[in-house]
Parts: sequence; C-alpha cells; structure tokens
Amino acid sequence: MAIERLTVQSRASSAGLREAARTLEDLVWEPFGFLSHTEAHRAHYADILDDHADLQLCLVDEESESPIALANCVPIAYDRAWEDLPQEGWDWLVETGAKRGARPANVLGALAVSVAPDHRGKGYAQRMIRELKGLATRGGFDALVVPVRPSAKSEHPHVAMQDYVGWRNGRGDCFDPWLRSHVVQGARIIGTCERSMVVEEPLAFWETWIGRRFEASAPYLLPGALVPVDVDLERRTGLYEEPNVWVGYRI
Repeated sequence: MAIERLTVQSRASSAGLREAARTLEDLVWEPFGFLSHTEAHRAHYADILDDHADLQLCLVDEESESPIALANCVPIAYDRAWEDLPQEGWDWLVETGAKRGARPANVLGALAVSVAPDHRGKGYAQRMIRELKGLATRGGFDALVVPVRPSAKSEHPHVAMQDYVGWRNGRGDCFDPWLRSHVVQGARIIGTCERSMVVEEPLAFWETWIGRRFEASAPYLLPGALVPVDVDLERRTGLYEEPNVWVGYRI
C-alpha cells in the first residue's frame, strides 16, 4: 500500500493551489449547495478566503500536488463571553470577519473543514482541527471558535438541536461524530446557535432542491439539511434556518 506524503500549505502558496482548493471545496459541498445562498455567504465568503489566503489551510498530497483536505477560517475581534456568541452563528462569523474594524483580531473562527470523498475515514478532518489550533497558537489568537455543523444531525431533522447536543452513545460520549471529534481534541461545547445559516428563497429554488412541487404551506424535508424547510405558499417563499453548535478552544 502506497504511503501518502502530506504537507500543510496555505492557499497563498500559489495560484494553482488556490484554484485547486476552490474546486475541492465546491465538490465536497455540492450536495449542500443551498447553504451557499445565505446572505453572508453570497456577500463575503469568497472575499474572506482571498483576503485571508494565508490562513486558509490545505493538506496537500505531495505526489499528486493536490489538496485532499481543507480548513477555512476568519480572524475576528471578540471580547465578550463565549456564552454571548450569537444565535446567527456561521453567518455572523462571516459578516463580522468581513468588517475591518480598528480593533485587532484576537479570535480565530473556523468556517469549514472539507475532506475529499476518496480520502474520508483516514482522520484528516481531525487533523485539520489540530492544524487550525496550531494556526491559532502561532498567530497569537486567544481562542478558536467553531459553529459546528453536526455530521449526523441530518438523519434526525425533527429533533431539536438543543436535545440532539445532549445525546450520548453507549460509552457516554457525544453521539454526533463531528461534535465528538471536537470534544476529544479539547473543545468545550458552548451552546446552540439556532439561526446559524439562514436561506430564504423563492419556491422554485426549493422545488429544485427538494425535487417536488409544494401543495401546502408546511415544513418539507430536504436531503442533507439539518431541519426542514418552512414553505409559505402565500408568500411564495421557503425559509431554511439551520441550527449549529458553538464550540470553543482556549489557546
């Protein structure tokens, strides 16, 4: 079996790596492409990755010179208690990071960890968490905060996130694999952020994603979504409010 030789590089390393990272991220998140339609994502996400290219980490296979895992983040200035992190979660992190205020950034906010489909199950997602922690340490940040998108929550779309966070497996650990990975590496679960990613779009948008016509105003299940989409026929819109879970690492 061939041994993979891996290095960690930033998107700033080369134009080729930057483009390859974009391609990989698009591939990984294609099934959840509806999430790219939050106002914050559309307005700021691409600019953040370019403006802070030196902070966007790529795990690169030296043989193929291709990225196989990514960790994206944004620096922010935050001086309040962790418990005060807002319900707007991911969208807030992006909007805050896009503002260039006078105060120096003291917290690193993780935005996404992406692993190529044919490299999953090898511990690379967990490695990218460690790489983000190392980046925060080297950068002199006080903390790393993450609005976590629990990986198995889509299998339980009708369960409140507040309840889901409390689920335990047979060993008494966090039920959700991705939340568990963070806790194992020293994260503290802070609480839920109930409106972390908000997408409001016309019915036609959601009919395309869900693959059916809507006959009544009601919640509808969307593959890969953590909660149902609320469809309002009178307003001709569908509203998706994705809850995530704030976790934090002291650096």
